[in-house]
Amino acid sequence: MGFENKILSREISQLIWENGKTLGTAESCTGGRIAESIIAMPGASNYFKGGIVSYTNEIKERILGISHNLLEEKTAVCEDVAIEMVKGAIKVLDVDYAISATGFAGPGGGTGDIPVGTIWLACGNKDDIVTMKLEDDFGRDINLANATTKALQMFLQYLLDRSEKSDDDGEPTPTFGVVE
Repeated sequence: MGFENKILSREISQLIWENGKTLGTAESCTGGRIAESIIAMPGASNYFKGGIVSYTNEIKERILGISHNLLEEKTAVCEDVAIEMVKGAIKVLDVDYAISATGFAGPGGGTGDIPVGTIWLACGNKDDIVTMKLEDDFGRDINLANATTKALQMFLQYLLDRSEKSDDDGEPTPTFGVVE
């Protein structure tokens, strides 16, 4: 795991743990790399309940509750499935937040409509989920590393955006690492 992911994980850890929230993951193409980054921080067991590696559609359906029709109609590599993976992880793992990833990391697996390098990321809570689409193919190893880092960045930004909006005194909530 790279240095940037350790920094991102530390900042996520502080935000989640200090607010008494819990986190889980649902990963397909990243195969647990996002969860691995999160648990790199000491004390992760205080807020990280677990991750589901749903590498096949069978597991997406059976464990995460993704509709068979959705998978047939749009394939596993789409925004809707990434969103449903977040919802499924929140329900199955009984967590406040979840992060998901689904895509074609390569070198094979892509189609004319969904080429290799297409990876959908999602994160949020049961009522508020954001997504991101990655589309560049840099080869399998870099695609997976990029997806992991982008997922952590997206989730950290999600947390920061919502903590600033929920601040009661009208002042932005300070970001971590800033000493007042």
